[in-house]
Amino acid sequence: MTTVPDHYDHLLAEHYTWMLGGDVRALADAQREFLTRLGVGAPGADALAVDLGCGPGHTALALADLGFDPVLAVDLSRPLLDELAAHTAERPAVRPVRADLRTALPELVRPGSAELVVCLGDTLTHLPTRGDVAALLNQVADALAPGGTAVLAYRDLTVPLTGTDRFLPVRATADRIMTCFLEYPADYDDYTVLVHDLIHTRPGPGGDWSLRSGSYRKLRLAHAWVLDQCRGSGLRVVAERAEPGGMHTAVLRRPG
Repeated sequence: MTTVPDHYDHLLAEHYTWMLGGDVRALADAQREFLTRLGVGAPGADALAVDLGCGPGHTALALADLGFDPVLAVDLSRPLLDELAAHTAERPAVRPVRADLRTALPELVRPGSAELVVCLGDTLTHLPTRGDVAALLNQVADALAPGGTAVLAYRDLTVPLTGTDRFLPVRATADRIMTCFLEYPADYDDYTVLVHDLIHTRPGPGGDWSLRSGSYRKLRLAHAWVLDQCRGSGLRVVAERAEPGGMHTAVLRRPG
């Protein structure tokens, strides 16, 4: 078992874009449509957006397409940030930043200056503790301008999966297969889940399959708890939606 940053740098980063579908431009277009449906878009001039846990950059590209400038794209994974930099080389609005999500907003954003903060792709559950999540939500509220918006997406894993439901197919192509397996050891109580990622690859048709795997702990965040923390930080919940697999999206606004 490794830390989340090590797990991404040494296993997932190489496969992350493939895992999402393989085409960053298509992913950015889909993310732009998703954010537009949530009411994000048409910002004023010099509207700052922050993408926390930006990965390879599809959300940052979508935000730039929507008119945000600058877009601070924050992640700890050097390989993913390098990929993002390649995808956004012709997009000066997007500014890759390697930083810890727990300290990024106070270090990078003047209080009350961000029009939008997004934290998508289940990033919240990658923080070490629930206390870190609560602190981050307070930082989001401080960073937002009055009337500014935050969008969160995270998976509620508080109800343990059992039996074969713990095996989650991620993606399969002719030469690559990824499966995720969730484990709920007794000594983890209700706080975390142990995630095992298994990636089978082969050099081509008829080649021998090889397996790489890794494990890390992930937070189990109840949707109701996250919304309570948002309200406690002073953010107003303006929309929420549930999707298959326990994924939730919340749209929040700083009053003013």
